[in-house]
Amino acid sequence: MAGLIIKPRTRLLHGHDWVYSSDVLKIFGEPADGEVVSLKDGKDRMLGSAIYNSRSQIVARRFSRQRQALDADFFKRRIELALAYRRRQGVDPRLCRLVWSESDGLPGVVVDRYGDCLVLQTLTLAMDQRKETLVEALRETVQPQVIVERNDAPIRRAEGMDAATGVLYGEAAPVEILVDGVRFEIDVLHGQKTGFYLDQMENYRRVAAHASGRRVLDCFSNHGAFALACAKAGAAAVTAVEISAEGAKAIRANAERNGLPLRVVEANVFDFLNAETDARYDLVILDPPSFTKNREKLNDALRGYKEIHLRALKLLSPHGLLATFSCSHHISAPVFAGMLGDALVDAKKSARQIKTFQQGLDHPILVNLPETGYLKGLLVELAEGR
Repeated sequence: MAGLIIKPRTRLLHGHDWVYSSDVLKIFGEPADGEVVSLKDGKDRMLGSAIYNSRSQIVARRFSRQRQALDADFFKRRIELALAYRRRQGVDPRLCRLVWSESDGLPGVVVDRYGDCLVLQTLTLAMDQRKETLVEALRETVQPQVIVERNDAPIRRAEGMDAATGVLYGEAAPVEILVDGVRFEIDVLHGQKTGFYLDQMENYRRVAAHASGRRVLDCFSNHGAFALACAKAGAAAVTAVEISAEGAKAIRANAERNGLPLRVVEANVFDFLNAETDARYDLVILDPPSFTKNREKLNDALRGYKEIHLRALKLLSPHGLLATFSCSHHISAPVFAGMLGDALVDAKKSARQIKTFQQGLDHPILVNLPETGYLKGLLVELAEGR
């Protein structure tokens, strides 16, 4: 087996699973892109097996601390372990992220389950090359009726792959899911991400617990999950803002499907907040898409986050609540909290922290691989009189 010799004091030697080109002391053999390689230290001690791609910034991703082939038995074992973990955590096995990349020992593989439909992403070259084997392993272990491919994420370009979307097994049909008593019809082939934001499911419930009797504004509403959860929880009024015409149409359809009153506004959130000078809301929810995909644009992203928070804070009533989220792993929880603090200073307001949020347990976070944790959020209440 070809492989890489890793430099001393790199993160891999301290539990991390990624190898950057700058971490490589020497390459032995002639590994092909997508091949499984051995990782060794300078004393020829085995550090594990990894998938290799010279075209990627991350040239190797370790998936085992042993010598291991990527064969059908391996995929089945890893999927079964992922299922067992979710059962132990009380996760609904029919509505969850079934496989979360490195967190489940399958770097670049994401599998979301919506009942009998699986949505698969293969975001690393090695896993994409073994897609057929992976599909067969999913069929044997999960026994779905449909497997859909949503390989349209921009990250595939970094691995030297083109976008691809389609049906890999079975026949695609509209999918309906039930989340805390609210029914949604989702589009697994064309919707955002894989059709629904599964990482926020617990947070829909936790935010909606504060909605009763309140005037709610849900920004970047996407499929309307926060808005509909708040409406079902007894909010006095709910406004959902979504820039996409298709998204706004889907929110209206979901509201009608559940018989829930909802005001849907098709608009750019920045422009909407700027125009709402006379409006007041008791609960504002900010769940924007990632403002940055790389660390180089972090400062620009923070300026965007601060601006939108400043505008939202101006619309809050006395003792109003702000539930705010970031899904960028480049923005840490302390940095996100610091940005909110800066926005409060500029708005001449103070706030008390009520809750913190993170991704659900079906999106497990590896302690030694912090990049597996990306979603963070805060619920704060304005401190009147300060």
